[in-house]
Amino acid sequence: MNRPIPNDHERVFEASEIVVSKTDTKGRITYGNDLFIELSGYKELELLGAHHNIVRHPDMPRVIFKFLWDYIKKGEEINAYVKNLSKDGSYYWVLANVTPSFDHKNQVVGYYSVRRKPKVEALGVIKPLYKQLLEIEKSQGMEGSERHLQEILKQQGKSYEEYILSL
Repeated sequence: MNRPIPNDHERVFEASEIVVSKTDTKGRITYGNDLFIELSGYKELELLGAHHNIVRHPDMPRVIFKFLWDYIKKGEEINAYVKNLSKDGSYYWVLANVTPSFDHKNQVVGYYSVRRKPKVEALGVIKPLYKQLLEIEKSQGMEGSERHLQEILKQQGKSYEEYILSL
């Protein structure tokens, strides 16, 4: 499947709506609610079994997904602002809460993501930060952007989770 070419059209949803998806431990989509399917622009059958990065926008710094995977692989939930890419090249922003799903033996069997519409004020901080992290990734790799993000968190005196939730 060819990756869509990003454009400047933003898809929006109401603050009262919730975007939901579930994946297996490899990140393959096992469920998406109607709003997730609508915003993605894909048909349900195109999404099921596809890797969740099918909606990854190239404006997203890789380090944010590294943080996400580091948290959920340890069995911890995480919140992150994410810009997603729709099939037609449009985009939509979400504040994602990603939580591991456990079986009766307390083993991670997948991940559950509930996403809400982000606050405009938070995006005013996140957009320039992500742009800066992307620029650093281009010149110094993901390690450089991770160092930069860790320095920002140190200056703020907050963990990543505390920082995100404070916006």
